[in-house]
Amino acid sequence: MTIKLTKFGHACVRLEKNGRSLVIDPGAMTPEADAVTGAEAVLVTHEHFDHFEPERLRAAVAEDPRLVVHTCPGVARHLTGLGERVRVVRAGDVLPIAGFEVTVVGEKHHFSHPDVPPVDNVGFVVDGEVLHPGDALTVVDVPTLLVPGQAPWMTVPDMIAYLRTMAPRRAYAIHDGLINEWGVKVLEGVLAGEAEKLGADIRRLKPGESVEL
Repeated sequence: MTIKLTKFGHACVRLEKNGRSLVIDPGAMTPEADAVTGAEAVLVTHEHFDHFEPERLRAAVAEDPRLVVHTCPGVARHLTGLGERVRVVRAGDVLPIAGFEVTVVGEKHHFSHPDVPPVDNVGFVVDGEVLHPGDALTVVDVPTLLVPGQAPWMTVPDMIAYLRTMAPRRAYAIHDGLINEWGVKVLEGVLAGEAEKLGADIRRLKPGESVEL
């Protein structure tokens, strides 16, 4: 059974299968107002604003009685009062969510500041097929990687090393909302070079673009 993956702004994606869907990381830098509409679950990797917008999730939960948020302890503390609509997950958990099997991997954000301890960060492996790592370079064996394309905590050599270590059959860039059109060209050039070297489908999806896995 194929999975339809749709890229939204910055680090947000929707996964759909058999008429059911989940959304990962609809943060403040995800401009699409309907990114969460119709989803049964939202998965949030960590608490930074570009991945997590508390009021947006509160409104979505209030609007749709089916919607459940699955996330790390660091995010859950910002969503008090929602009861069972927010479920805390940790590395090693394997959960049925919205018709998918979701495995939780990783624990902390990539090192980003010498004075600030890394916040909680969990990645999500969906159906053993696709990894959304959040802001981490977690290594697991999956065919499809959602690779951070640009971040204050990551260099281009870091990204290349991650791609070569993971050696996925497919990799699609996320975390690209901080770069201008020239930065996008640089990112796309680097990804094209790695696609050729690894013999894989490695590229940036435009917001709203979908692929089938």
